[in-house]
Amino acid sequence: MKKLTIFLWAALAAGNVSAQTLIQAYKNRADLVSQTSITSNLQEFSNLGIKTTGSLNNANTLAWIKNKYTSYGYSASQIVEDPFTFGSTSSKNLVITKTGTLYPDKYVIICGHYDTVTGPGTNDNGSGTSVILEVAKILKDVPTEYSIKFIHFSGEEQGLYGSSHYANNIAYQNGVKKLDIKLVFNLDQVGGKLGKTNTKIVCERDTAGQSGNNAASNTVTQQLATCTTLYSPLQTSISNAYASDYIPFEQKGYVITGFYEYTRSYTEHTVNDTFTNVDPVYVFKVAKAAVGAMQHFATASSVITAVSADKEKPVKSLESVKIYPSPAKDILTVELPDPMIKDFTVEITDLQGLSVLKVANKSQMNVSRLKNGIYLCTVKTEGSSITRKIIIEK
Repeated sequence: MKKLTIFLWAALAAGNVSAQTLIQAYKNRADLVSQTSITSNLQEFSNLGIKTTGSLNNANTLAWIKNKYTSYGYSASQIVEDPFTFGSTSSKNLVITKTGTLYPDKYVIICGHYDTVTGPGTNDNGSGTSVILEVAKILKDVPTEYSIKFIHFSGEEQGLYGSSHYANNIAYQNGVKKLDIKLVFNLDQVGGKLGKTNTKIVCERDTAGQSGNNAASNTVTQQLATCTTLYSPLQTSISNAYASDYIPFEQKGYVITGFYEYTRSYTEHTVNDTFTNVDPVYVFKVAKAAVGAMQHFATASSVITAVSADKEKPVKSLESVKIYPSPAKDILTVELPDPMIKDFTVEITDLQGLSVLKVANKSQMNVSRLKNGIYLCTVKTEGSSITRKIIIEK
């Protein structure tokens, strides 16, 4: 019963759909994780060699990650390099931003480092890097209420330099929080070791540093564990966060959680941290859990799509429909993902389910007569429907 509680809440937040519908929609996307893609990314990361912060290999790895996002369809404006320096060493973080539909200025961060020491670091942290890339690929066109930042940090191995720079100079400036961050979800060393039993993942919570964010961290970490069992075959263990890229955020009062391998590989920081020693199937399972968790944390949409009996008329998904602006004052616009869709309805209901406005085949609606507040906007076509929250504010 406790497991369903957070998803009943999430279902309401996502637009008054049933918990079963929401969970199924999230599971469908988690099932899109590709073992081939995970294995390929782990191999390519390993082949880039030792990625010491500030080295040529480190810069080449940054370019490799950047090219991945470009291939997924992220625009140049979404991909930002974040340079930093410590001592005589210079490097860059890579930050990719996906804007939320309802809370564009509140962020869920999923992050991990790409720098290594001694070996190619396929587990520490090519595994976390590969998972983040897979999450970004699958969620690229999935509407989420909260914005997502996919961040790849450098300088972690030398002392969390990249994440400290970002937390202290971008997220937090001159004693003031500049970024409204819902939570930071860190992935570090989630590759296991080939040949060992890798059936469990550690979900990390905040138990040190500032005490004011501990309770919230415990809550989201419990949610992370629930998502893991819902969307992957992995079992979970709750442990403490330490010594990775979420710590500088925790020190600024932000809420953190994370993944770390349960059965230790002990290849980190050695020449043995190679592709031949990592468990790609385990990384695949971690990615499924991460896709499910990120949908929950960022409140992804739930879409009910039917299969058309007429193969000549395939059902068009409304997954990427745009409803804007929110808040809306006078005119609300519905932008369908396929301009060829001509037969559709748009209905606005209040939170009690009472219909307050309904139109057919119109992309713009006059909402000026509606009172200020939160409403649900449902777009329906043949065989597909989607519900989003909107805000009316004058």
